[in-house]
Amino acid sequence: MSVHKKLMQARVKLQSVEMKKSGLNKFAGYTYFELGDFIPHVQVIFNDLGLCGVVTFNIEYAQLCITDVEDGTVIVITSPMAAAELKGAHPIQNLGASLSYQRRYLWMAAMELTEHDPIDSAPPVEAPKPAATQTPAPAPKPAQKPVKQRPDPIPPQHVEPDRWTIIIDAPDDATWVDMMVAANDLKISMAESADHLKEMFQVNKPQYDKLKSLNASVYADVIDKFSAAKRSFF
Repeated sequence: MSVHKKLMQARVKLQSVEMKKSGLNKFAGYTYFELGDFIPHVQVIFNDLGLCGVVTFNIEYAQLCITDVEDGTVIVITSPMAAAELKGAHPIQNLGASLSYQRRYLWMAAMELTEHDPIDSAPPVEAPKPAATQTPAPAPKPAQKPVKQRPDPIPPQHVEPDRWTIIIDAPDDATWVDMMVAANDLKISMAESADHLKEMFQVNKPQYDKLKSLNASVYADVIDKFSAAKRSFF
């Protein structure tokens, strides 16, 4: 049996599995598949059929290589790489988001998974408003006496976030969740003691609460990482 026939069987088997879309785009009002919604089912089906899927990346493209472990035939699905450029995000966070999205789209293409088309939900383009007619400028007011400044004006205060603060500027959807997970992994790797971990969690408590409300299962994984990191210091 060729890899093409086995892949087709895998697609049919996956269609019979009841899967729930846990991703939610609150702005456009639609749900979508996250990796955790279908990958466990795909791995079981692939194992039963004798298939193995491996995702690899380089600077130019990402690819999913599906191999028939019995006869060695291969199907390769390729996608050009695209960088995530999120405001206020660390470079490693942008990289993590790019890799996560590439994996999700490659597997969805391989398994012919369908979901909401974000283009269909885009708001209609408004017609340009007519130019406003010009009105005569009001007569200038008489110059006011300048206010005397203090001899020692107080300079504006600027507070930089500390090393543990996580700042993510992204929509409240899978992108935000991916960025939060990547940021959490980075901060944990920077911790040098259990006190650092405690401080990190306290400083970013609102972010972790938000992660819990968006994706409880991912939040649970993050807490497990905290526990494992804390145990490593004892």
